Amino acid sequence: RTVGNILSATEWMLPSPATQVHTISVLPSHSPSPAPQFAFSNLTTASKSSGGKGDQQGTPRFDVVRDDLLHPLANGNKARKLDALLPLLRRRGATDVITCGGCQSAHAAAVAVHCAEWGIRPHLLLRGEQLDVPTGYNLISLMFGNVTYASRSVYAHRDEMLYEHAKKVAGNSGTVLWADDIVRDNLAVDEETVLENDSRRVVIIKEGAGTVQALLGVMRLVEHLSCLSSFHNDEEVHIVVDAGTGTTAVGLALGAVCLGLHWRVTAVMLADTLERYQEQEKSLISDFKGLCHEDCHHLVGTDGLVHWVDRSSPRRFGKVLGGEIASCRQVARQTGILLDPVYTLAAWEQAVDLCRGDGREAKVAMIHTGGTLGLFGLAQRYPQHFAATANGQA
Repeated sequence: RTVGNILSATEWMLPSPATQVHTISVLPSHSPSPAPQFAFSNLTTASKSSGGKGDQQGTPRFDVVRDDLLHPLANGNKARKLDALLPLLRRRGATDVITCGGCQSAHAAAVAVHCAEWGIRPHLLLRGEQLDVPTGYNLISLMFGNVTYASRSVYAHRDEMLYEHAKKVAGNSGTVLWADDIVRDNLAVDEETVLENDSRRVVIIKEGAGTVQALLGVMRLVEHLSCLSSFHNDEEVHIVVDAGTGTTAVGLALGAVCLGLHWRVTAVMLADTLERYQEQEKSLISDFKGLCHEDCHHLVGTDGLVHWVDRSSPRRFGKVLGGEIASCRQVARQTGILLDPVYTLAAWEQAVDLCRGDGREAKVAMIHTGGTLGLFGLAQRYPQHFAATANGQA
């Protein structure tokens, strides 16, 4: 089966793969030091008559694929990774889904929201303790899902934790399955039988939804973008994305290769080592080859498809450095695009560097992976950075 055949035959969660694309110009900042080095202008939304700047020929610019606008609560790459997975699970008779994540996990919240929309009961195991004031993704998870908090020692053994909780949900008459096994073995079930005997069919989705089925939703995005005139006319495209599990980056690169596109994918590593990301890439590519059988083997070689890079200012995952929340505020005020300092700011910084670099003949496009509700959690952790005195005058 070709990738085109697979995508056309897949049932999707999202009604359409369409997404907005905004063009951002990068301008020198004329503010006195220590102000930001650059200023930005959204050429898509800011008309020239209202002061839009940076439309001159030769001004560095890059595109932002606004997947943060896919859904009001659960968007970005979290929605893309569930796009092909949730319909498959429902078709296989899933009554309940169990997954896990941090207390402010965007993945867990997305699973809760979209499962609820699709009539599947979501169960979430969140690391840590209940917040005094639930907010952000934690609040969304509590509203849409059945939340259980797990101590850090229990959470360290994720697979065992997920399976034990799934057995409790399933009860004596229910069954427990891993999403990876359903995808790999194509396990079918008569949905009417599930309804008749009232038994639960509980499916476990691992943290981050890093499955081969998750790749398909990302590849659907690549196919959509390749059909846009703004992308189709640029033979060389440089895609930039932040990397948590790395699944989205691999899906983008696989989609480009299998659709015959001259696209390069750069992923900014945030949560793991280069070796671990490369291992994840090899594993997902191997699983994808099994899904496609023989048709894509000649397209996908053994060498890595993703260009993995460190963040410009490496740090322990989740740590926010001084000035980064102010940078997100600057981008929001100048472009109308909301970033978060943990994930999407890293991709934004990389896109700025690339569009100003030597390879400026290639189009640079950043995938906005969503996650902006995470700012609510950061405001609890770093209240001093969100106070009126830190707000300044722009």
